[in-house]
Amino acid sequence: MENLSVSNHPKRETASGRKTGFSASVIKVIAEGGENFFLYLKRHNISREVNMLVLPSVHHYYYDEKELENVTTLVNLKKLNDIKHLDSFMQNLFQMLPRDANFIGCFSNDKTQKQNGFAYYKPSRLLRRFINFIDSRTDRILDRSKVSEALERNGHMIVDMTEMDGLTYFYSQNIQKKAELKIA
Repeated sequence: MENLSVSNHPKRETASGRKTGFSASVIKVIAEGGENFFLYLKRHNISREVNMLVLPSVHHYYYDEKELENVTTLVNLKKLNDIKHLDSFMQNLFQMLPRDANFIGCFSNDKTQKQNGFAYYKPSRLLRRFINFIDSRTDRILDRSKVSEALERNGHMIVDMTEMDGLTYFYSQNIQKKAELKIA
């Protein structure tokens, strides 16, 4: 397994030797997630979080519960629309993250998007499914209520949802105590 992105960042230096003020995890959010993702973290005072784990949108990593026990914030850069088994993913997060851990991510809202005041072409649901079938991708149709329901059903309380430039960013917390397995 590659290095965890959980960072206790005593030295936050760039290649030039100057201090950036941000951990490697936040720099990864800026580089891969974009400026809006970073601004969303900053708005909620999470951009300087010490025990943050950033899940990239393209690489897959496997973590066990022991590796995640000190994580206070998990940032998922992959849009929820692109996660094949969304309920399983969220249930696994609930089971592995500590109580009160933050889970932050984004999704494309199903409503018609506008750019510069003009609606642009949005393929029909049937056409998207056909393209996804051929392309072997997942582009799940989501909206605020579906994501809220999925988060709450899997032990996460929604703190905030904000739409920026066609993406909806969410901030949730793992609120339920995990069931402990007792062997008699």
